[in-house]
Amino acid sequence: MTSPQETPPEALAGLDGFTIEVPSWAYGNSGTRFKVFTTPGTPRDPFEKIADAARVHALTGLAPRVSLHVPWDRVDDYERLREHAADLGVRIGGINSNLFQDDDYKLGSLTHADARVRAKAVAHHLDCIDVMRATGSTDLKLWLPDGTNYAGQDSLRGRQDRLADSLRRIYEALDPEHRLLVEYKFFEPYFYSMDIPDWGTALLHCQALGERAQVVLDTGHHAPGTNIEFIVMQLLRAGRLGAFDFNSRYYADDDLIVGSADPFQLFRIMVEIVSQDAHLPRSGVNFMLDQCHNIEDKVAGQIRSVLNVEQALAKALLVDTAALDEARLAGDVLGAHDVLMDAFHTDVRGALADRREARGLPRDPMAAYRASGYAAKIAAERVGGTQAGWS
Repeated sequence: MTSPQETPPEALAGLDGFTIEVPSWAYGNSGTRFKVFTTPGTPRDPFEKIADAARVHALTGLAPRVSLHVPWDRVDDYERLREHAADLGVRIGGINSNLFQDDDYKLGSLTHADARVRAKAVAHHLDCIDVMRATGSTDLKLWLPDGTNYAGQDSLRGRQDRLADSLRRIYEALDPEHRLLVEYKFFEPYFYSMDIPDWGTALLHCQALGERAQVVLDTGHHAPGTNIEFIVMQLLRAGRLGAFDFNSRYYADDDLIVGSADPFQLFRIMVEIVSQDAHLPRSGVNFMLDQCHNIEDKVAGQIRSVLNVEQALAKALLVDTAALDEARLAGDVLGAHDVLMDAFHTDVRGALADRREARGLPRDPMAAYRASGYAAKIAAERVGGTQAGWS
């Protein structure tokens, strides 16, 4: 097993250029179906959300993009928001649509039986495309919450046909440099059928649309026991993994800090990503956090999350691929597994701290954040107004 002192800097060269997009909604108030908790210093508008995101990037050097959500992050002047982000050293990432908070969408949005409701949902995405143009974003991200609760409630085939037509209208409105990223989820908010419940359904719709339609994989959107690294492999093999959303869970889509429930799963996923060079910027895969912080400090929660991903990627880069191939060819089952476990058990924290220090970043971003007084500063400054939240 490699010790942290023996980790050669060149082994971590694959971290160069690797970045993680952070979500604006992670800095707002969030909670469960029972309670949304408020905290001092919570942003009151998208400008303050971006300021918090910029703090995460300044301390970690890993998070130069902020994903926005429409309408939660609607402003009168998107050019000004774009300039504000640039002034703070970050930029606007993907634009996320919202199809789950309008009364018209009770029985569906892009799949609704009523053509008026479908047209409204499509028009919302055209508005999002306008936001993309104003902010410089190139990714339109669509999570479809549509589904049914009862057998016979609606035609399963009919809903797929209506969805295909709605997606086509959205896709055709994109500019040449834009992508449509389609996210899936196997259950919730509906419990009999979801209209995009799995990666296969998302992939079929994307393939029907064109090359600039790609699949979003969210760690928490699978049934317990699902082999997520297998899905990563297949979508990369098909050239259709457009984005990967990191979070963690214990039961369902808990949106807990990535790596907190199963760090070995996160490592296995990163091994598959590294094996196909998908961690490199040229792959086009957009890595993002999709988390809410209900009881923990939001800025600190984002810092911890990006550091967890960095550690998992660093360990994946340490896998001895030559030894792994040799063991596989020899049919050495345990030997191959041991190669992975050696990398997983390597403590890379010292090597990563050295790497940060060499780049002018804090050796320990979490300690630097606590010592900075930033949490107390924003708590004192952000008084009055309405705190941002997802509800």
